[in-house]
Amino acid sequence: MAEARRTAGWRRVWWEATAVGRTVRAALRGAGPERDTVVQSLKAAGAAVAAWALTGWWLNAPLALMAPWTALALVDATVYRSLRSGLQQLVVIVLGALLASAAMAATDGSTLGAMLIVLPVTTLAGTHRRLGAQGIYGATTALFVITYGAYSLTEVGHRLVETMIGAVIGIAVNALVLPPVHLRNVHDQLRRLPRESAELLRTMAQGLRGEEWSATDAAGWNDRARRLGQVLRALASAREWNAESSRFNPGFRLRRTGPPPPPPEKADAVWERAVAHLAAITRTLAGTAGEQARLTAPGAAFLRRYADLADEAATLCQAEEDLIADSVREEAEERYRRARERAQELYDGLADAFREQHDPPAAAASGELLVEMKQLLHELTHFAEPDVPEGVRKPEQPGRKQGRPWRPGRPARPRTPDRSPDRADAPARPSDLR
Repeated sequence: MAEARRTAGWRRVWWEATAVGRTVRAALRGAGPERDTVVQSLKAAGAAVAAWALTGWWLNAPLALMAPWTALALVDATVYRSLRSGLQQLVVIVLGALLASAAMAATDGSTLGAMLIVLPVTTLAGTHRRLGAQGIYGATTALFVITYGAYSLTEVGHRLVETMIGAVIGIAVNALVLPPVHLRNVHDQLRRLPRESAELLRTMAQGLRGEEWSATDAAGWNDRARRLGQVLRALASAREWNAESSRFNPGFRLRRTGPPPPPPEKADAVWERAVAHLAAITRTLAGTAGEQARLTAPGAAFLRRYADLADEAATLCQAEEDLIADSVREEAEERYRRARERAQELYDGLADAFREQHDPPAAAASGELLVEMKQLLHELTHFAEPDVPEGVRKPEQPGRKQGRPWRPGRPARPRTPDRSPDRADAPARPSDLR
């Protein structure tokens, strides 16, 4: 037993060491969240050193520790947070310093007595939600003042000046030295959605062709579809960070390199609906599997053709991932166009076969699968159009007939001989999502 525990302990240590090694290699290899973390850490350390050099070495302040301590805390994830945290910290430090000075004067310089008076008040005040994570600094500032033993108004004024110097340096370093702009995570989450959706559709198609898929397999597909909701929540969080990082950030006005702006939020709504339809498909399949199935399973021939349709939906997702990444764009657009036309043909054929079914219970499940797949394909092939100012004519779109206004979501029709080459070669996707 002891040997097993030691082995498990070494495995945990080895796992942590390899994880750290992977993080270091990722930071050295290229841009990413690992490198961003390294940059922010170095900025915080540099701000603290600069604050100490100014207050402790040049100005010879009596309690120069306050400046680097404040600067270190204010190099935050966004410039907006640095400004907000700086204001919060200034409030709590003023409160802590004044209360500590008053308590020391009331107790005639008794350290223990001043602590008994001040710490309960400052600790409780620090829990106020408006002060956020900076609330604890009121109590720690009071401790500095009390233990240092300097509590006259002049000496308290020194503490406040040191704190303000540290705050200015911390905020300036965060705002002017590689100011953080959280764009990359939006791209990462938007690429995860089509990638993981394609993997799920491929797995599901392979299982449906095998005719041996079980209730466990179907439950696993449904679980993977539901877990795509976590990616949607991560995408929403990334959008919030992106919006916050643009506030008061001079990085948008200074010349800097970085990832391109993410696609607009219209893409998020499309994927929310697509994930909902994919979850409904897997839920229906799970309801037709097992000994206690709630629905009658469609026939094997229907499921094989449905698997082909799922494969084309996966191809659409993979092409969408490449288009978001803007890699090999022409090839991805051509692959997308072929998959879209093939999916329409497969769906039309499967819908015709569905009308010939004579088993009502099986037709119920088949119809639900068809309806959800139709809506899934609709979302994968018709993203929202960019907003066009009033009076500006919208460009021609694939599938538009003369005399009929084009609407986002109109199904694209297969190419026919009477279509002109210009119409057939129209772009497969709106460009505003790239």
